[in-house]
Amino acid sequence: MQSTTLAARPSTRAARRPFGFTLIELMIVVAVIAILAIIALPQYAEHVRKGKRAEALQALGDLQLRQESWRADHPSYGAMTDLFTDGGTAYNGGLKNYTVTIPASASTSYTILATRKGDLANDPKCGNFRLRMASGVISKEITTGDANYCWRK
Repeated sequence: MQSTTLAARPSTRAARRPFGFTLIELMIVVAVIAILAIIALPQYAEHVRKGKRAEALQALGDLQLRQESWRADHPSYGAMTDLFTDGGTAYNGGLKNYTVTIPASASTSYTILATRKGDLANDPKCGNFRLRMASGVISKEITTGDANYCWRK
């Protein structure tokens, strides 16, 4: 008769080969991810808002060039209806986060305003952008917040 002996299974937990993760290990990983999210998400949101603000800076610069080009051929600066054949409707239609207007223009001055819309309407750091040119002096303003921070690219 043939005798067969079975190998004894380890009976203690330490002697067994571990499979998977323990609950403590998983909780540590979840805690680390939560801490990283708490730190990273506000910075990411500000980075996205800053990218959206670039749209206003580009639009204001573009309209500033259009104003100077218009003034080179005319005795005064132009309104939106002068700079665009459709009054700027299509121009503003291409902007997702701002509405750009020229509320005031004269022979020696103009003002261009970029008003926030959509999710940027509640931007805590930067308000609406205003570019003024009066008697050859250009001023870059912001309705709320730090103008130096907001006008940076």
